Amino acid sequence: MSDALIDSLTAAVQARPDDLPLRLHLAELLVAAGRGAEAIEHAAQVLSREPGNDAARALMVSALAPPAARKAEPAEAAEKPKAQAANVDWAAMEQEFGDVVPPRFAKAGDEHEPVTGHEDRSFDVERSTVTLADVGGMTEVKKRLEVSFLGPLRNPKLRSLFGKSLRGGLLLYGPPGCGKTFLARAVAGEMGAAFISLSITDVLNMWIGSSERNLHDLFESARGHAPCVLFLDEIDALGHKRSQLNSSAMRTVVNQLLTELDGVQGGNEGVFVLAATNAPWDVDGALRRPGRLDRTVLVLPPDGPARASIIEYHLRDRPVAGIDLEAVAAATENFSGADLAHLCETAAEYAMRDSITTGEIRMINQADMLGAAREVRPSTDAWFTTARNVAMFANQSGEYDDLAAYLKKRKSR
Repeated sequence: MSDALIDSLTAAVQARPDDLPLRLHLAELLVAAGRGAEAIEHAAQVLSREPGNDAARALMVSALAPPAARKAEPAEAAEKPKAQAANVDWAAMEQEFGDVVPPRFAKAGDEHEPVTGHEDRSFDVERSTVTLADVGGMTEVKKRLEVSFLGPLRNPKLRSLFGKSLRGGLLLYGPPGCGKTFLARAVAGEMGAAFISLSITDVLNMWIGSSERNLHDLFESARGHAPCVLFLDEIDALGHKRSQLNSSAMRTVVNQLLTELDGVQGGNEGVFVLAATNAPWDVDGALRRPGRLDRTVLVLPPDGPARASIIEYHLRDRPVAGIDLEAVAAATENFSGADLAHLCETAAEYAMRDSITTGEIRMINQADMLGAAREVRPSTDAWFTTARNVAMFANQSGEYDDLAAYLKKRKSR
């Protein structure tokens, strides 16, 4: 048998994997050429699609037969495929060649891959060591958190008297890099509660229904570790407005998130949901109705004292001399916490570059810090440009009044 012909047919089968007659013809040629192992694979692929295909069963029997028997009775094997196939233990064959083609059906608990492709998820449950005392500035935010979460937790008698539930949701929004994630960890540390952080990559899965199950598993884990702070980062990606979604799969994910926030299948007592976003105007309105993420807090860039505190924190392990924190803070208005970290990194690069050039190590000084402040631009400007349009033209309900007030104050400076 010509190997060139077999190679050509193999290429054709690879190009048309669902052409079963072509695949069977290739298997026949492979059996005739004494290449039984390759023929078995093609016959098994045909049987996985057409379990009752007699020709494929006959070829499987022929391929499994010893070479001598295969040569002695080729005609008989072709004439009586049903009789020979009847003598084959197909269950044993399926077990033996399970690595070639998967079984047609699978049961829960089998060693094979689950049909849905779902894998059991385990979420990292942390114990935060930071508290609100470690958060620079944000006085108004801390007051709001005290009323919403921390006060009722510390005063169970008053909580019972006023009928305050230990469930709730808070949406943190503001420009990127202003410490929303750090603030959520600090809330967990202040409460002595477990902390679970979730991003969209922890939820979304290509298998239908798996994303919804991931969300359910997440909330079940939080309920099992109550009191627990459940932090949903980038909630606008996970809970985007359904009217703007073209994917039906993403709409069902949003629906599942609404169900979990309501605690329909399991009570959310002791589960504090904190969500963060840079684009609250893209969050589905149903997520923000009472009983879900019903409280909203604007997390703004740090003020002067907070900027000085953040700069001092990022310089604590670096060699510095003669740094005027108040002057640097005054030169970095509208900088986010991430911008200030980058500022300190840039100033350190200046000092290190001079140390390499001169061969003499010098400290980071005030000139380095002010030079870095001129080079690094605040990343919040682009966000406030978008936010200004929202506050001016999309604030009919008044939900962005605090943002509008801040923008008015910011413009007057």
